[in-house]
Amino acid sequence: MKRFAPLAEIDSATRERGLRILVMEAAFSGGTAALTSGVVLNAFALHLGASAAMIGLLASIPFLAQLLQLPAIGVVERWRSRKQIAVVTSLIGRAMLALMALTAFWGGAIGLWTFVAAQVVLAGFGAVGSCAWNSWIRDLAPDDRLGSVFARRTLWLSGISLVLGLVAALALEWTEPGTDARNLVFAVMFAAGCATGLVSAAVVAIMPEPAMPPSAGPVSLIALLRLPLADANFRRLLRFIASWQFAINFATPFFTVFIVRQLGFDLSFVMLLGVASQVANLAALRTWGTLSDRFANKSVLAVCAPVYILAIVAMIGASQIGDREWVRIWLVALHAIMGAAIAGATLASTNIALKLSPRGAATAYVAASATVTAIAAGTAPLLGGLLAQFFVERRLELVLRWSGPNGVFSLPLILTRWDFYFLIAGLIGLYAMHRLSLVEEHGEIDRRAMAYQVLAEARRSIRNISTVAGLRGATDLPGTLLRDARLRARLRQSQQ
Repeated sequence: MKRFAPLAEIDSATRERGLRILVMEAAFSGGTAALTSGVVLNAFALHLGASAAMIGLLASIPFLAQLLQLPAIGVVERWRSRKQIAVVTSLIGRAMLALMALTAFWGGAIGLWTFVAAQVVLAGFGAVGSCAWNSWIRDLAPDDRLGSVFARRTLWLSGISLVLGLVAALALEWTEPGTDARNLVFAVMFAAGCATGLVSAAVVAIMPEPAMPPSAGPVSLIALLRLPLADANFRRLLRFIASWQFAINFATPFFTVFIVRQLGFDLSFVMLLGVASQVANLAALRTWGTLSDRFANKSVLAVCAPVYILAIVAMIGASQIGDREWVRIWLVALHAIMGAAIAGATLASTNIALKLSPRGAATAYVAASATVTAIAAGTAPLLGGLLAQFFVERRLELVLRWSGPNGVFSLPLILTRWDFYFLIAGLIGLYAMHRLSLVEEHGEIDRRAMAYQVLAEARRSIRNISTVAGLRGATDLPGTLLRDARLRARLRQSQQ
């Protein structure tokens, strides 16, 4: 069809129109993601009665589906109409959201397995479409405009996600669990996600597509991955990525199950935690971007990754605190910390893979990184779901006891069910930090110096938005201590 035909030449006016549409389209694709993925997807599955193993399966599907991007390279090279591939796969995949909406009224095993099957189709076609989409947009947006275009697109995506996340939380708050009203809320969310997804496909269809350059011949997947695997430093990075992705995805997909089934909170509170995490993510993203440009991505990872892992382990505290209001405060604080930390970790882990890729071979290196990420992040929740029954039947009690003249003080620690997941994720995270320490990147600084830079950046931000001396002083003391410690360390090194 003519409207899907690639253009041999694109003038500046046509390109500008395409970039405006690209930014505008984010409102629709962002709406689909906000209403049908992440926390909403897990919440709907729990509402349908999904087991922990089913939650693990649902969490693994989007990651494992990304492996389809490798054979999709051959599809794109043969078809050579990236717009047509992106639109067709989007229409087929997002039509599954309508089927998932209907499962809200079916219930039982049929509804659950239909829900899972629809998610498989959605994720599979989405992965193939993403391969075509990424190549298409890379050719459409000029190199000197990529940053600004995607910054505006990210702003749309984040804004829509925040607004719709709050709307979803309020809708769930106003309905009782297990009622027809709650069924209707989930059905409306997925039906609306389907509608915005179809509109997104229609908007994408009017964007111009530059013609692909002449084919260089068939692509061998084995040859594609052989080059990065022969690079010793990049192999070390792949080991970090694998252990890091396994650690965080072994525990985080089950946060919703933990909060709803073990702690007894409603799904609406889980949605609000997601909003808090996203707000912190947005607030921290600019700071991490500045620091990753100024210093090495490894230095950003050396701060963000341990903080995120420690926050996962600290989720154990929610099951130890007796007062529910303090549990709420604890969970909100942890989700805010995780949102800020994962912003830097995601940005830096993506950038470091690009930075360590030699010029002219970035496709092979990024493909290797994406493959390792998909395998590690996909198998972790799958294994976690299968082990759920094992940990349900296990319990570990530790007692810290202090005896003195004034009596005995005891602090019990009882680990049950999902607490084990958070502890295991922390142990795997420690190994991931070890693997990161072996990666070499030009411009890296040590963790202590990076922590000082983070505090300095935060202090500058606070100074720009507040004139309250006490608020600025809260960051002055830690920054001074870190600076003095850094100078003392340098003095000791020079003396040695």
